[in-house]
Amino acid sequence: MQIKFLKKYRKATDTLIVPVLGDQEPAIPDAGDGLADHLASVFKRQKSFKGKHGQSFAVTLPDGFDLTQVVFCGLGARDDLTFGKVEEAAGKVFPVLKGVKADHVSVVIPEDFLKQLGDFPASELAAHFAAGFKMRSYQFDAYKSKKTGKDAKKADEESDNAANGASTIQNLDLILDNHAEADKHFKDLDAGISGVFWARDLVNEPPNALYPESYAQKIKDELKPLGVDIEILDEKKMQKLGMGAILAVGMGSDRPPRMVIMRWNGAKKSKTMPLALVGKGVTFDTGGISLKPGAGMDEMKMDMGGSAAVVGTMKALALRKAKANVIGIVGLAENMPSARSYRPGDILTSYSGKTIEVLNTDAEGRLVLADCLTYVQEIAKPDTIIDLATLTGAMMVALGHEYCGAFVTHDDLWAGMENAAKTRSEKIWRMPLDEVWKKDVESNVADIQNLGKMGRYGGACTAAGFLQHFINDDKTRWAHMDIAGTAWVKTDKALGPKYGTGYGVRLLDQFVKTGYENA
Repeated sequence: MQIKFLKKYRKATDTLIVPVLGDQEPAIPDAGDGLADHLASVFKRQKSFKGKHGQSFAVTLPDGFDLTQVVFCGLGARDDLTFGKVEEAAGKVFPVLKGVKADHVSVVIPEDFLKQLGDFPASELAAHFAAGFKMRSYQFDAYKSKKTGKDAKKADEESDNAANGASTIQNLDLILDNHAEADKHFKDLDAGISGVFWARDLVNEPPNALYPESYAQKIKDELKPLGVDIEILDEKKMQKLGMGAILAVGMGSDRPPRMVIMRWNGAKKSKTMPLALVGKGVTFDTGGISLKPGAGMDEMKMDMGGSAAVVGTMKALALRKAKANVIGIVGLAENMPSARSYRPGDILTSYSGKTIEVLNTDAEGRLVLADCLTYVQEIAKPDTIIDLATLTGAMMVALGHEYCGAFVTHDDLWAGMENAAKTRSEKIWRMPLDEVWKKDVESNVADIQNLGKMGRYGGACTAAGFLQHFINDDKTRWAHMDIAGTAWVKTDKALGPKYGTGYGVRLLDQFVKTGYENA
């Protein structure tokens, strides 16, 4: 789908989108062929459409008009309008346009609508509308059979009728006077969307295609041409370094672990890496010896969602040439049961030197993160670390699929993350860090244990307490984002279809922009 910002809409346009503010008369563009009068007449006769947020009203035009249809898109009340709501409204109108088989779509922002907007910037509204539209257009069809001839035509028709079928929309034009500024805003947003789409692709990949070695290679192939420095630690290097935690998780698999270090040096004059992003990349999680139930285990390919968010963010930073130095590190492992698997009762020696008693092999993500956290502090000495992981079912019990739970050591770090989350429409909620949970994972026979003594109670909190043992200095700003509920969803959302969401990429990209580039 091509997205363009223009001063006038093209004759090839078959579908017009008219944005409408809640309880305002629609600002219908005058096409000079009686369209405005016809639409005004139709609009007066209907009673249901009020311009509420996410509402839409499609009008099929009779013969004699160049356009095929016009779709009114509700943005909600002007006083409640935000860029996030603009994106969501655009995302919600996308399936409507698929339903009417739109091909070339134009969104027109006429002068009358500008008056209704007041001081709300039209150029940024147009950019965010395009962003929301594109976010919702994502599809994962890499493994659909490629058909030819009549079979291909039939498949296309079936796809068009499916809720998540391939989009027929080829072009989206946004028509406004200040189109050049809108295009500039969109290019900045589009880098983040590219990172989100790649993260979604990775999460949606089947585990027979995405495993530690292949994943590491994908990261190198994608990011190195963009200027990101890549280093890959294989199992031999990790054994030599003494990374006993991540290696234990991967012991049961025929596919050994990898650790990938990514460096984006966008601030050339500075030699420091002040920000580190760390991601859990368990490419498939059976639970190991502590085997998960069979039902729903197919979804455990998403257990690398934290790593996908990190590599997606690194791509976004590189695409927009962010003026910041950021290091990303992901631990990649496959947790499988076999005669070689690590067991409940084992005691591991992590890279930090701390020993870990294993009580449950399904609490493996924290082991992967432990070695990554220690290693990145040693090689980069960052002042801020943010890790992301699909870590606990307990977080899903607490916050469902709407919010990521974040455990954050410093108030100023939380303020920056919360602001970035609001700006990029990714919900986040601060969870408590308490010394009691850090003590709760202290072991009787080793330094720490990989489950809390309270069992399932406070499971997300004790997991954070475990990770806190691997933050070397109280002065280091650290945040742990448990994205178990937000990395993978089973129903379509306004800004994307079900399954992999790419959650975290836009938040982190915005966090870098406001906290490190404009500091």
